[in-house]
Formats: sequence, structure tokens, C-alpha cells
Amino acid sequence: MTSWFTPPAPRVIAHRGLAVGAPENTLLAFLEALALGVTHLETDVHATSDGVAVISHDPDLGRLTGRATPILQSSLADLQRIDLGHDQRVPTLAEALHAFPDARFNIDIKSDEALRPAVAAIEHEKALDRVLVTSFDDTRRKAAVAALPGVATSPSSRGVVLAALAARLPLTALRRRSLRGLHALQVPESFRGVPIVTPTLIRAAHESGVEVHVWTINSPADMRRLLELGVDGIITDRADLGLEVLDDFETAGG
Repeated sequence: MTSWFTPPAPRVIAHRGLAVGAPENTLLAFLEALALGVTHLETDVHATSDGVAVISHDPDLGRLTGRATPILQSSLADLQRIDLGHDQRVPTLAEALHAFPDARFNIDIKSDEALRPAVAAIEHEKALDRVLVTSFDDTRRKAAVAALPGVATSPSSRGVVLAALAARLPLTALRRRSLRGLHALQVPESFRGVPIVTPTLIRAAHESGVEVHVWTINSPADMRRLLELGVDGIITDRADLGLEVLDDFETAGG
């Protein structure tokens, strides 16, 4: 059994760590989130030219440093010479898993090249039971799940669409089929003006034993509203605010 879903929901999931006083997706950003009491970290992985899984949302560091060379064309040594600010470097997935052995990691595998290195890092750190793997590409997600038997997972974009559509239909078997093999449904609240997170979706997911996590929610008012609606996780850039809202929600008996 995976321990990713402990402690029990509802939970705050720190999106790229807490990047208020630290660069996103760095060991410092993860440390600052965990120091507040966060148990779950969301992050992303790409592969270097020498086949190492490194943590970065974008395929290059242009947004963060102005250096637009693709990560896939950079060696690990080249990347780790770049200061992201606050004396932080691009960490490897293995480094992050090793540095925070009690943290739960939500890992989005961003490219086909990152698949094998990510699996290798998870296996090397014996972190199978505390990671959840996902990808916007369903073939890539399924390959990761096949390589890591028993790992927790949430659907690709295609899977999210299928689950949202199935939840609107009065066919219980179809709803269950759309959620088969999944442990969490990680979704935006809406897409192109169409609501995704609805009481019907939450009920359908819970009937199948699947949690619902909503991204990326940074407004305390929206966090509280979603918790009252019954979601299991808030994925947020502001884990500090999220923990305050969750504490108030639970104190009030939510």
C-alpha cells in the first residue's frame, strides 16, 4: 500500500515548493514548505543530456535565469553551475527524494526522455510508496506506472476529460471505468469556462475511492470554498496560506 495518502485528506500540496523567498522547484523551496508543516510537494522532471532526471517545470531555464538552452541539451554539470538565486541550483530528482525522506512527492514527468531517469531515481531512493507519478501525456504516464508497480497515479489530460465527462452521465459503470487504475484526480477548477470540479465529479471520484485535488489555487477564499465543496487536496503556490485556511477549516469542524 502506498503511503502517499497519509496523513489523511484534506491536504495542502505545495506547487513547486514554496517560492515566496526561494526559487521554485529548488531544495530551498521544498524545505521552506516542509518547515511550515506541508507533507506533500508537487514538482516536475526533465532529463539532462547525460540522462539524469532533474527538477524543473520548464524545458529550459529561460524564465528563471534568461538561459534558454534546453535542459535536454545540457549536462548535469553544466546545469548545476547555474545559480538560480539564493545560492540554489537545479536539483536532481534523486537529491530531492534523498534530502526529504519523509516528504510525499507529486511528480509530473515532462518528457519521454525523463521517463527512465525518473523511474531510476525513484527506485534508487526506494521512494515508490511516497511518490505519485503523472504526466500530461497518457502513454508516458502509463509507462511510468508499468515500470513502478503499485505506485500512486493521477490521469493525463485525456483522462481528466474522460472522467469529467463520465461524471455527468448516469452510468455508474462508465464512471468507474473512467477512474480505474487511478488514485487521485488532479484537475483545474474549470477549463475554457467549463466547470470541471463539481459536486457530481467529487461524488463520482469518492465512490471509486479516488481523491480530488485542484490546481493551482492561490486565493484563500477559493481554497475554503473548494474544501467546503469536498475536495481532498489544494495544489497551491502559497502553501503558507493554504495551511492557514486548512487549519481554520478543520478547527471549524470542516
